[in-house]
Amino acid sequence: MKHILTAALLLGCSQLFAQKGPVKDSADGKFYNAASAGRTLKIDASVVTSHEVTIKGQRVPYKVTAGSLPVWDEEGKAIAGVFYTYFERTGVSNQGARPLVFSFNGGPGTASVWMQIGYTGPRVLKIDDEGYPVQPYGLKDNPHSVLDVADIVYVDPVNTGFSRTANKDVPGSKFFGVNQDVKYLAEWINTFITRYNRWASPKYLVGESYGTTRVSGLALELQNAQWIYVNGVVLVSPTELGIERSGPAEAALRLPYYAATAWYHKALAADLQQKDLPQMLQEVETFTIREYMPALAEGGFLSEARKKEIAAKVGRFSGLSEKAVLQNNLDVPLNFFWKELLRERGYTVGRLDSRYLGLDRRDAGDRVDFNAELTSWLHSFTPAINMYLREELKYKTDLKYYMFGPVFPWDNNGNRTGENLRQAMAQNPFLHVFIQSGYYDGACDYFNAKYSMWQLDPSGRMKDRLSWEGYRSGHMMYLRKDDLATSNEHLRQFILKAIPKNGQAAKY
Repeated sequence: MKHILTAALLLGCSQLFAQKGPVKDSADGKFYNAASAGRTLKIDASVVTSHEVTIKGQRVPYKVTAGSLPVWDEEGKAIAGVFYTYFERTGVSNQGARPLVFSFNGGPGTASVWMQIGYTGPRVLKIDDEGYPVQPYGLKDNPHSVLDVADIVYVDPVNTGFSRTANKDVPGSKFFGVNQDVKYLAEWINTFITRYNRWASPKYLVGESYGTTRVSGLALELQNAQWIYVNGVVLVSPTELGIERSGPAEAALRLPYYAATAWYHKALAADLQQKDLPQMLQEVETFTIREYMPALAEGGFLSEARKKEIAAKVGRFSGLSEKAVLQNNLDVPLNFFWKELLRERGYTVGRLDSRYLGLDRRDAGDRVDFNAELTSWLHSFTPAINMYLREELKYKTDLKYYMFGPVFPWDNNGNRTGENLRQAMAQNPFLHVFIQSGYYDGACDYFNAKYSMWQLDPSGRMKDRLSWEGYRSGHMMYLRKDDLATSNEHLRQFILKAIPKNGQAAKY
């Protein structure tokens, strides 16, 4: 979730108390103590519970560790506690060698809730088949979870979820920035791997939205500073990763997303509407690269005749009028598009998922009043994650679970995460990258994701380790029932494919 601020701030010392009694792990009959009771932050404490789920028709028993591990400073002092939920399949041989996935969401400033109970976890949100909230709120088993092939750690960076600094004197500047974020989380991952003896496991980083910036940077930081080499990086609805695309490229790359949105809302000409979405988008992508971008590059020196010709085509593919395109000098802003596309019908379209409709106070104007999809998601995710952690996973605390936490100001200087990912791939022949995009995502649109993939390795020599998939939904493509199944299966196959064959050497 990119650039979303919330008013919820918690100042001073965070206070946490955990369940006073022990929690029984039914898998082995042992008791695992929860965090000590009290009203101070316990930055190194956990509870363990046992569960089972059916995945792809197979019974999968598992245990969940919910807790926090410390972030250490240079002097070995704990300065923060990072909250995590660790899902381990039980009843399998060679547990320590199973694939291990570290999962992050974005923001910066969002918790891991979205992918945990929306995508890959064994319990997912109760929503309808298209992803809209239903009541009563709650969770259901996820028959598509990748827990059958990999253990999963959902990580909440500092000031998200239940994660907090050790005390109010710890400066946020140690955590809140592109490079600061990557540095301390790499150190934390080392602590986790050591604590849970997962050094033998093939390792994967999964990030969504800003989380893709995070995991792209982590891939190199883990190699260079922690000597941890990962097998796969998964970019779900990726950001720009610090890859330059201003000017004509930035403007032109939006058009395929506009076309997908207009197609969904049946706002295109009949000949385009009768085509299937990928078929129609192929035509738009070709126009974008071969005609639209070069025309924008000519700027004010583009001939009037050519300008009108391009405007007509942009209007045809975007669902907007030629007049509206010309009034914007061929460069149609996102905010204007969300407001304009369905203006005559009295609706706006969502930013993170353009299938969602909003109602503004008035139809006039160039900006929408609110993000229709985000209010819908918070409607259902917030009660569900709180019930899940506190009731099913037995993590008892009075702390507020930060869906969006106070992490600003955020230092964006020196964002070279795309280049860092390229370097990590170059240094590690075993590292593969998989990108997942929703066609209706207007925040991190699918064609920009493709562009990032194309630009990531200009040499083209690593393109066999780069792959992309598109889905007929938005930023959180997994909320749509069909895409929940498909995206998890794509991820499952990626995890298995990225494991080297026994005895295979890491060399070019």
